[in-house]
Amino acid sequence: MNKQITGKVSVILIAILAIGLLGISGFGSSHKDSEKPVQIMYLVGGPAGGPFASVKAKGARDAAKILGDKANVKIRYGTWNPQNDAKLFQEAIGMNPDGIAVIGWGAVEPFISEAVDKGIVVTTHNVNLPELEERYKAKGFGYVGQELYASGHMLGAAAARRSGLGEGDKALVWGLKTEPVRGQRTQGAIDALKEAGLEVDHIEISAEVDKDPANGIPVITGYLQSNPDTELVITDHGALTATQEEYFKSAGFGPEEIYGAGFDLSPATARAIESGYTDLTLDQQPYLQGFLPVFQVYLSAKYQFSGLHIDTGSGLVHAGNIDQIAPLVEEGIR
Repeated sequence: MNKQITGKVSVILIAILAIGLLGISGFGSSHKDSEKPVQIMYLVGGPAGGPFASVKAKGARDAAKILGDKANVKIRYGTWNPQNDAKLFQEAIGMNPDGIAVIGWGAVEPFISEAVDKGIVVTTHNVNLPELEERYKAKGFGYVGQELYASGHMLGAAAARRSGLGEGDKALVWGLKTEPVRGQRTQGAIDALKEAGLEVDHIEISAEVDKDPANGIPVITGYLQSNPDTELVITDHGALTATQEEYFKSAGFGPEEIYGAGFDLSPATARAIESGYTDLTLDQQPYLQGFLPVFQVYLSAKYQFSGLHIDTGSGLVHAGNIDQIAPLVEEGIR
């Protein structure tokens, strides 16, 4: 059974389980008023309309549709800025919902105990907080997303292997190495490339480029023109990966002249894989990072289930399988 089908089956089974539980009147219910819908705040992390954030939000909305009048799901967008999400999280605490799903930014961490002490179920997606997850697992604290270091290492190792590059070849990793927790994925990619014998440079993604990938055109163009022997580039950011074709064209590279790898899927990334400008991407399946945390919060608030830990970052997409996955990308599911 391929990963695409496996993922669909997993979602269907979880939905069936949830619907079955909904039909058991009063089954272990701990919600203070079983007739009232469970109030859930889902903090996407990224902006409305952004390719990655939109897929996560679609997953959360689809979960809300399945739950129907059993839950009231409110979605709040961010700017991929940890401090902004910390502010949104504090505002969410003030609204006293039954549960909050949030990216596990380090900036959010200091406020999680306050929420849990108020009886609010907190769970994370996209970036995890292992120590808090261990502490509050019994109270519904879980995680849905990639294993950061492992995901970065998987992509780096696969890129080195599939490109045929090795000892003495030059690579660039454009990532978020200095970001607490989140930087583990960048480090994983760097370590894997070095283990394969490549010489690796790193550029930190600036706040300006993080906000708008088009601002990165002079950055990558300047680097590649100064380092024309670079043969592999990994962009550790979904929006930057979606802009790889534009980056490489602006720097004067054709589709066969540089090996492009990165993270996540979007219509632009799918087209770049088809055109040959992007060769490999790791899909962390953001739809599941929206869909599953909503059910996690619902089941924990309603039935006192402990937190679930689900790894979504294991699917490598390339020219050999993009035809299967591209239609799902257009639907906003992959």
